[in-house]
Amino acid sequence: MEPTVFFNATNDMKISQEEIFGPIVTMIKFKDDDDAVRIANDSIYGLGGAVWSGNDERALKLAERLRTGTVWINEYHLLSDRAPFGGYKQSGIGRDLELTDLKNILKRSIYT
Repeated sequence: MEPTVFFNATNDMKISQEEIFGPIVTMIKFKDDDDAVRIANDSIYGLGGAVWSGNDERALKLAERLRTGTVWINEYHLLSDRAPFGGYKQSGIGRDLELTDLKNILKRSIYT
């Protein structure tokens, strides 16, 4: 399957609002950092996102504002088997590999 790039998309388009698991990139113009964060967070999903910048400090500040389970800076899809994994909103509840998730699935009983 050939990669596809959609230029000049707007955030209200279906392709911008739904998770597409394929080699597709949607390009949406933004005015400034605040507008970029608003657009990125305007979704019912929040599994992963990425920030690309030549300024590491700026990229980190933007990454901290995104409501996604994983945020990559100047790369994409590098995962660690030691880091919790999961999303926000309709992309998941909790984080796999996180201690609190393990506690949530353990049965608790009191015997007297």
